[in-house]
Amino acid sequence: MKKLYSLLFLILLSIGVLAGCGDDQGKESNSNEKAKTEQGAEAAYPVKIKDASDQEVTIDEKPEKIVSLIPSNTEIAFSLGLDDEIVGVSDFDNYPEEATKKEKIGGLEFNVEKVISLQPDLVLAHASSGDSAKEGLQQIRDADIDVIVVNNAQTFEQAYESITMIGTATGEKENAEKIVSDLKAKFEEIKTAAAKIPEKDRKTAYIEVSAVPDIYTTGKNTFMDEMLQTINAKNAAGDQEGWVAIDQEAIIKANPDTIISLYGPDSIKQIQTREGWQDLNAVKNEQIFEVNQDLVSRPGPRLAEGVEEFAKAVYPDIFNK
Repeated sequence: MKKLYSLLFLILLSIGVLAGCGDDQGKESNSNEKAKTEQGAEAAYPVKIKDASDQEVTIDEKPEKIVSLIPSNTEIAFSLGLDDEIVGVSDFDNYPEEATKKEKIGGLEFNVEKVISLQPDLVLAHASSGDSAKEGLQQIRDADIDVIVVNNAQTFEQAYESITMIGTATGEKENAEKIVSDLKAKFEEIKTAAAKIPEKDRKTAYIEVSAVPDIYTTGKNTFMDEMLQTINAKNAAGDQEGWVAIDQEAIIKANPDTIISLYGPDSIKQIQTREGWQDLNAVKNEQIFEVNQDLVSRPGPRLAEGVEEFAKAVYPDIFNK
């Protein structure tokens, strides 16, 4: 999303037609407005932010060069219109397409020297890196570069906080608030539609994050569980906590109506042919679907798209219209 600039051309033209001196007045007015805008921008800084590492970071000026260390931060930054400011991203960044053309700074173990060489004003780190990134981030701070550690969001509300934090740090707080507002509105729209589903027609969904031999799924207090709640579906692993390895017998016992795979391709065939799974409702009724993991695992502006994909998979008659 590109930054939008207000154009006063028609107003200035009208003033010019009305009086010979109007052009000068228009220029003076435009100059005053520009000065007010610049003053307003200056007044927004410095900003102080307490990040997810519990550090209070002071950002003196609007960042002109930004490096993002994780895809979710990158998606948020691009949605805020910071296309030009982003100079470096992780090796895993694949959205939007423009992100794939930015300088790469490494994967889970980012290249500290590469990050510093890009001379950013701000680095967007992430709490999911934990202790492994502490030393590298400190080296970046020692190079006089601001670092913001964004929270490892596990709920919609925490995702809103991530978006707001990045928006505040980059001078795009109003854009961030608009993105959050739009997400909330979309979730409410989906909830309203899902609330009409009678209790007897509620479906149980099983989300498979990784395949055999170590099958992982998502329990309560995760994004994906909240997504299932939003669409009025039951989580087959709802009695588990967080991301868990689950025994196949537990899934067979839960007998889900829908299975959602996040690791394709060809995962549907693999699930259909598992021993003991042929009698599951989801397998018998061919209700196994692949969903893009990026949509449902990255806490950012595309979360609503992820919820919609879940809704279409679990309740196609309602959400595929």
